[in-house]
Amino acid sequence: MDIKKKIKDNLNAWKDLEIICNHLELEVDECRINVMLKVVYTLTKDQKRKICECVRCLRFPDRYASNLARCIDMVNLRLHGMQSHDCHVFMQKLIPIAFWEYFPSICGAR
Repeated sequence: MDIKKKIKDNLNAWKDLEIICNHLELEVDECRINVMLKVVYTLTKDQKRKICECVRCLRFPDRYASNLARCIDMVNLRLHGMQSHDCHVFMQKLIPIAFWEYFPSICGAR
């Protein structure tokens, strides 16, 4: 979710992708070496807020997933402290269905 000092999206990673994957859209422009483009699945602050509010209001059947509202930090707009099963439910069940409009078709959400 584009958290400072937590992302691995740096200049060396972009150069590796350019060499290994041969993606022309990921080539680093030498004139703008300090300005890196945002990737297509990076969320805006408004989108992050909407997702956090939606997850905070979710209710699940007993023993399906724990209370995800306790994992929401509305100040920093972050998800934290999820158990592995909760993370699995979020990634596999919620994102493709509930949040498909935030992700472009190249991410496989549509």
